[in-house]
Amino acid sequence: MPVLDIKSEKTCAFDLLSLGEVMLRLDPGEGRIHTARSFRVWEGGGEYNVARGLRRCFGMRTAVVTAFADNAVGRLVEDFILQGGVDTSFVQWVPYDGIGRTVRNGLNFTERGFGIRGALGVSDRGHTAISQINKGDVDWDHIFRKIGVRWFHTGGIFAALSASTPDVIEEAMIAARNNGTIISYDLNYRPSLWKGIGGKEKAQEINRRLARYVDVMLGNEEDFTACLGFEVEGVDENLSVVDTSGFQKMIERAVREFPNFKITATTLRTVKTATLNDWGAICWADGMFYQAPMRENLEIVDRVGGGDSFASGFIYGLLTTGNLQTAVEYGAAHGALAMTTPGDTSMATVKEVEKIMAGGSIRIDR
Repeated sequence: MPVLDIKSEKTCAFDLLSLGEVMLRLDPGEGRIHTARSFRVWEGGGEYNVARGLRRCFGMRTAVVTAFADNAVGRLVEDFILQGGVDTSFVQWVPYDGIGRTVRNGLNFTERGFGIRGALGVSDRGHTAISQINKGDVDWDHIFRKIGVRWFHTGGIFAALSASTPDVIEEAMIAARNNGTIISYDLNYRPSLWKGIGGKEKAQEINRRLARYVDVMLGNEEDFTACLGFEVEGVDENLSVVDTSGFQKMIERAVREFPNFKITATTLRTVKTATLNDWGAICWADGMFYQAPMRENLEIVDRVGGGDSFASGFIYGLLTTGNLQTAVEYGAAHGALAMTTPGDTSMATVKEVEKIMAGGSIRIDR
């Protein structure tokens, strides 16, 4: 028996639908935000990145539910989404008031970091269009029952945006569950999003409430502690993994408390410098653990989006093979490749992912 009962692609218009904010990322390249004179721009958002990775790298049919203020910046982000191939049918456009008093589009300034200098993110996302979404604004039953979606993905970044976004997530999850759609959730803890609304205590209150609906729970070294309250052994003060057995014990505790978790997966990272990490992943399902090989001394160009690319590769493996070992290896390889290029989203191809999985050469292809 497969761990997940996934609907047939023939009965659904989309393989995956994501719910979350998509921001314009301003990247100073090798420089610093506070001294920059020019920025390169990308689109990005924790939940959206998964949909884009599944579409652009793995060729699956994906869509995003989000909202933008209807101005040139919003249309720029839309153009990025269209370039990534993600369906925009469910994007909501909110009239712009001229200066952003009532609604605006989110900006995310992000330094990549290098060596002993860690990455730095400065988000500017107050009063954004998607943060103002409310229950009843989306006809979830129509999407999941009439249009058809095999997999629904959202996460803790969107849950932290406003008082209304957790209610919207819950509404969507209930509709997804009622219509047989698999639900995944990436905890994606961001201290800056929670610190003004109650910190870790509030994060745990919201995330534990939503965890009751989740089939596939995803996270990283910090997420399960900060968002669900499960202490993880084997992690040092820099949140680097020094003992994977601690993660196994944590996952076992999480599944006992939330038996609806059919699959639980986490990335594993040992931070040596901002540009040199050990990287791997582990997942639990049906009483067993499956682990991707740790890639030691992975050289990183831009670590942002590595976890999201793990999620998209992992979901791809589950949708196409149902094999948990294969899925966790797809996820770990895709996450590793995504961190070798700039921007939040993956620039990898499925051929490159499978080459890495197979231990292929890194000599030039020509």
